[in-house]
Formats: sequence, structure tokens, C-alpha cells
Amino acid sequence: MHARVRRLIERAYERLLRRDIDGTPDHVAIIQDGNRRYAHERGNGAADGHREGARTTEQVLHWCQELDIEELTLYAFSTENFERPPAEREHLFDLIESKLRSFADKEEVHENEVCIRALGEVDRLPDRVREAVAYAEERTAGYDRFRLNVALAYGGRAELLGAARDTLQAVADGRLDPADVDATEIERRLYARPVRDVDLIVRTGGDERTSNFLPWHANGNEAAVFFCAPYWPEFSKIDFLRAIRTYESRAASWRHTRRERAAALVRAVAGSSLVETREVVGRLREQVPHGSGEDLAAELDGHESNAME
Repeated sequence: MHARVRRLIERAYERLLRRDIDGTPDHVAIIQDGNRRYAHERGNGAADGHREGARTTEQVLHWCQELDIEELTLYAFSTENFERPPAEREHLFDLIESKLRSFADKEEVHENEVCIRALGEVDRLPDRVREAVAYAEERTAGYDRFRLNVALAYGGRAELLGAARDTLQAVADGRLDPADVDATEIERRLYARPVRDVDLIVRTGGDERTSNFLPWHANGNEAAVFFCAPYWPEFSKIDFLRAIRTYESRAASWRHTRRERAAALVRAVAGSSLVETREVVGRLREQVPHGSGEDLAAELDGHESNAME
């Protein structure tokens, strides 16, 4: 009875969250934390926790497609994970290999045109995992409707250092002029790059840190971050919708701040000639969120009226 009532409440809350969400991020990145703790609290081994977590991963893929999210990046195996006990590490490799191959063969992956890509130092992984990566990438290479990035042997600092070293080498070899070093040149030298910058990072398991994950693509885009307590195997659709709502709130706050800064700039130049001030407003209209240009015009009209009194 209690379980039935709980399910009814959860469904009602899920419907409420869906009504609260007007839009969704294009690219979500997830740090899937808590598999081992989930298993330990139930008296099981780490391998059981990782298997349960893999089921959650499949559910998240469905949710992304329901919400028209176009790209998902999963932190499956970090460079720090190489320090885990050999038995656990080997089980993770087995699970990653198995899931990559099964995903690549799923009918829904091909029906939904999912492109699977690996990010990271893949050459550090065992042969069987590298072969599974190659198989999944080859099987889905022609798709572009949805992109699934699997971060394997990934470390954000290592990624940035590698790009910096490659750029310096190109300059030293005379292949690149120092004056031409810009964001585009750095991005070209990152791991097989995500198509889009990250809009939202989700971390499960209770820790509030992003753990060296996608620093260029997330921090540079001022991505929203959602930390939640459930371990990854417990992560629910309600948790995912709450994360999306956090992204929407963050985006709205960002738009408001940008609009306020633009208005402050108009006030700051109001002492200039009205022609110059209108030129500033005209340029800002192209940069601020939709609807804010009219607010800026009203701001200017107010200054004009005051100046004429």
C-alpha cells in the first residue's frame, strides 16, 4: 500500500516538474558517482554496484531522447580510476566493453541515429576495450541526431596539458604563428571534441565537485551544475528533471544579469550625445537575450525625457 502511494506521489511530482520545464539543455554531462557505496551499503561487492549503475545509464539515454537533449557525455572511467584495485578495474573494463558492444548493436540506437564516441586517452585501455570502442564508433559513425560521448581514461588537466603541448610544438616547428593561437586552435587539439559546449553537469552520490571533468567545454561555457545525494544506481527521472530545472533557473539568472549589465552600460553612456547612445543600444540589441532590446530602448527613452526637462 505504502509503495503504491509513493509511486502515485512520484508520478504526480514528475508531471509537475515537466510542466515547470520550458526548455532543455543541448548537452548534459554526468559524473556517475556512488556505485561502490551503493553496493557496500547493501552488503554487495563493487561489481554489483557497477552493474546496477549500467542500468541507470540506459534509462538516462531514454530520458534524454524524450526531452530532446542532443548530446550526453558520461564519465565512465577517469585517469584516477587506474589506481583502483586490479579486480575491480578489470570488472569495469569488462562492463565497459560489454556495454559498448551491446549499445552499438541495439535497434533503438540505430533507429534514433545515436553516434557513439569515446573521449580520453583510449590508448591506455586494454586491447579488448579499445576494440569495443572502435566497434561502437564504426557502427554509429554515420549518425548525427543524438551524440553519446563516453569519457574513458579521461582527465581534464591531462586533456588541456596535451593541447597546450601540441600547440607549443606546432609553434616551435613553424607550423603555427603565435599570433594565430586562439580558442579554435586549442579546441582542435583536445580529445575527440564534443560537438557542443556543456550546458549542464550532473553529479550523483553527494559530493559537490566536478572532479576534473570537461573543464574547457563546461567551465568555459559557465555550465550549470546539479549535485544530488542519490547514488548513481538510485538516480531517478525525478532527479534528472530537477537537474534540468536547475539548468533553466541558471540560464534565466544569466539572462537577467546580462540584461542588467547592458542597462547599466546605457546609463553610463547617457551623458554622451543621444546619437552615440542610440548606437550603443543598437549594438547591444544584437547581444542581449530576446526582449531585452526593448527594455534598453525604454531605458534610453527615459534618459531622453529627463534630459529634455
